[in-house]
Amino acid sequence: MNLSSENSLFIVALLLLISILAGKTSFKFGIPTLLLFLLIGMLAGSQAIGVIHFEDAKLAQLIGIISLCFILFSGGLDTDWHSVRPALWHGVSLSTIGVLVTAISVGIFAYQVTNFNLYEALLLGAIVSSTDAAAVFSILRSKNLSLKGNLRPMLELESGSNDPMAYVLMLAFLNMVINPQVEASGILVLFIRQMVVGALGGVFFARFSKFVINRIKLDLEGLYPALVIALALLTFSATDLLGGNGFLAVYLCAIYLGNQDFIHKNTIVKMFDGLAWLMQIVLFLTLGLLVLPWQIVQVANVGLLIALFVMLVARPLGVFVALSFFRLSNRKRLFISWVGLRGAVPIVFATYPLLAGIEKASMIFNIVFFITLTSLLLQGSSCFFVARVLKVVLPAKIKPRLPLNVFFSETAKTVIDEVVLSASDWAVGKKIVDLQFPHQAIIAIIKRKGTFIIPNGSTELAAGDKLIILSDTAENIRAAHRSLGLAADTVHIPDFFS
Repeated sequence: MNLSSENSLFIVALLLLISILAGKTSFKFGIPTLLLFLLIGMLAGSQAIGVIHFEDAKLAQLIGIISLCFILFSGGLDTDWHSVRPALWHGVSLSTIGVLVTAISVGIFAYQVTNFNLYEALLLGAIVSSTDAAAVFSILRSKNLSLKGNLRPMLELESGSNDPMAYVLMLAFLNMVINPQVEASGILVLFIRQMVVGALGGVFFARFSKFVINRIKLDLEGLYPALVIALALLTFSATDLLGGNGFLAVYLCAIYLGNQDFIHKNTIVKMFDGLAWLMQIVLFLTLGLLVLPWQIVQVANVGLLIALFVMLVARPLGVFVALSFFRLSNRKRLFISWVGLRGAVPIVFATYPLLAGIEKASMIFNIVFFITLTSLLLQGSSCFFVARVLKVVLPAKIKPRLPLNVFFSETAKTVIDEVVLSASDWAVGKKIVDLQFPHQAIIAIIKRKGTFIIPNGSTELAAGDKLIILSDTAENIRAAHRSLGLAADTVHIPDFFS
């Protein structure tokens, strides 16, 4: 089909609509949503119904990198540091030691069952060594699966932070394939530079981003999400230019911002959640278009062998080694092993050998694609069943009936207080976002000179303002008083509208 500018836009819109509708109904039949996005892309490609002819690996890689930036940034914004902190070192160990063990074990196995040389086999192992955050949490959140202990934050942290390790290993082994004479010291230097510069870049741009968002005065509220998009892309690209890992920088930057106060935070977080889903759809559709189905069939035998090895041997081995330093039941380790879904990230990484022009690049790409399909189909479809068999699901009687954020939302406060600011008060002339208000307290409304104002983070407080403060406990109200520079007076029910 010859595509013009007009009908290509129609086809893109149609594919997005089909993907969204398919995702809505997929779990009624036990099919992971992201798998459907891949299959829809494959069906629309040149080897199926032939709607779109797409063979540009470089463009697919660019789309993949941009999409991963937004997916990781959205995941970081949604990460509650207080819930993740108890599982911090578990997640760090899984995303470093676990990835390394998985990569090496898959590489050694692939060397035995394929005609790859050792470096090519290790490159394949590195590409499939990380789990996919989009795949993991589209599965876990689809039916609100409540897991025991800190399993969920552990999986969240691992999925969001193990891509940098896999990326560094992929680059290292790709260099060894291209130049077998490369020294191990060079690989070590690459790893250290990527991780250290990536971490420093994430910390720097996190603080820089918060400063810019809260200090810049934009006339339109809708420009603030655009500003944060620019800052997220700047974080990745600037860190990458300095030789650091941009994926790590983006994720760390987002975690910091997600646990800080900044202007229009709720709007920006919701926007990025929707944008991340859009990027997942676009990414999986693009990767589906890139693959040739008949080539996938050709590697099915060896692909299935390696896929089963990854799921049943390499991933569990990586998990058990990485978590050997911690007290954790074997049932939980087994569940973590099974939820190690492969998704878009390995396929994006598999485009690097294609662009480098190495001899076995096409076969590596097709095997990686087959492993991803198998992982999404087998592991993705059975996560709920495995969780129940291993008894890591919270009993129904103690599951929260509503998401936790409902109990701390702006519409679910139980204590109310009234404060009137005088000209000498510390908070006068300051923006609400700079007050460091307790997270469970809000200024719901301000009465100023006979008018009512619904405030946001950029609202400046003025002398004579009458503030209505809502929270869930009297202690948080007192903390709000301290944030305003006032004495922690007795909380009372105000006659606010008099």
